[in-house]
Amino acid sequence: MASRPVFLPVVQGSALVEERSFDFPWASGFAEVQKKKNIYALHARARENGITNILEISTKSDEKVGRHLSAFSLKIYIGNEKFPLESVYQGAKVFEEGGPYPEIFSMSPREAKKFIRSEDRGNLLRFELEGKHFPLIPKNAFYDWLYIRSLVEHADWIVKNVQYEAFTDIEFNPTKQVNCQARAFAEFMSLVERKKIVDAAKDFTVFSNYLPVI
Repeated sequence: MASRPVFLPVVQGSALVEERSFDFPWASGFAEVQKKKNIYALHARARENGITNILEISTKSDEKVGRHLSAFSLKIYIGNEKFPLESVYQGAKVFEEGGPYPEIFSMSPREAKKFIRSEDRGNLLRFELEGKHFPLIPKNAFYDWLYIRSLVEHADWIVKNVQYEAFTDIEFNPTKQVNCQARAFAEFMSLVERKKIVDAAKDFTVFSNYLPVI
């Protein structure tokens, strides 16, 4: 058995997202067919609990839009040039022994992650991008902010074409990881509904003030 979260946008109140976790039988293995079994099992459990219209956001999604919304598929403007979102996130890291690394922005996401993991750089201290410093707390704030920045220019299209009530990312294990593209997308949809998406995408502080400090 495994437990994985389902994220629902919240359009009123202080929280942007409601997170509900469900237990389901886990199909082990790295093959895509195993990943899909887990997606189906998680969604089935959610439907049993009243959450019926769910989009998997990952490269393993059955839906084309779910695959396109994967962080590995998205790009973000830095200045006048677009770079892979994941590569920008990795390159913005500042460690005790170095960083940031803007030279890896143009790498593929896998190459950028491999570069960061290639040697011991000490503890992660902060993020640095476009001459500004960003804190590690809230833990998922900087990643989520980059994610919503990458989507803000497509907000009108998303509202018309991505009509789901909840979102999952089967690759996300909350016991081992911090960042989750399904949660970031749920935050994006909540901010769109609140008509705060433009302000939040422009200003990290505006966005991070919506998040719990964990």
